[in-house]
Amino acid sequence: MPILYEHPLSPYVQKVKIALAEKGLAFESRLPDILGGSDAAEFAHINPRMEVPTFVDGEHAIFDSTIILEYVEERWPEPPLLPPTPPERARARMIEEVCDTYYEAINWAVMEIRAFQRATGDAADALLARAAEQTVGVQAWLGRHLGAHPFFGGAKFGWADCAVAPFVHASAQMGNAPAAGSPLVAWLDRISSRPSTTATFAAAAASMQGFEMLPGLVASGIFKREYRDHRLEWMLRSGGAEIVLDGIRKENIRFTREFS
Repeated sequence: MPILYEHPLSPYVQKVKIALAEKGLAFESRLPDILGGSDAAEFAHINPRMEVPTFVDGEHAIFDSTIILEYVEERWPEPPLLPPTPPERARARMIEEVCDTYYEAINWAVMEIRAFQRATGDAADALLARAAEQTVGVQAWLGRHLGAHPFFGGAKFGWADCAVAPFVHASAQMGNAPAAGSPLVAWLDRISSRPSTTATFAAAAASMQGFEMLPGLVASGIFKREYRDHRLEWMLRSGGAEIVLDGIRKENIRFTREFS
């Protein structure tokens, strides 16, 4: 049975779990010891970035959620998640890329401020306002790609739906839901009743128990959130440069792990 190293709250993990469920693939779930590091050597051996998700199929270890989806689609082609034509497949992958980079950074920043208290007062309000504006914009873009179809791939739930679902759902949970009456909010209602998304979102909600401890763990440097590429860009262009500098000074943020 394949093994998925994961954390239920990660949208990248959620994307993979939804895809695996849609294909009817059973897997063993393992949560790396992020805080204690008891399995750090083992996890680094299969993924030098030490990030989730990581998918292990026999002797083969695959990291990066997009590469995992590509592997799963080729390894278990039925039922297909990608649409049949090259233009449709390219559109699905472009939607995924926007969600994985641009959209993820917005939701991640909201969590940094609300859950991890990286900013407070007026500074927090300004950053959250920027995030809300950006969410409206990316949701409008997604709505145009959805159009009047029930799913992003047309009549069938597929690749792009797996990619979009974690981000729009998270936005809604954080108070930035799609506009009432919009095609995107109707899509969110539609996909949220699927067994694949219901189980994935329930696991994410359950994993948030004890989140009240996290600000203290972050402040102490025990728990370091990763500020890589698109996340770092969001902070710098949205007014959060001081958060980054403060995190560097206090050693409670991290960047991509160096290979060795």
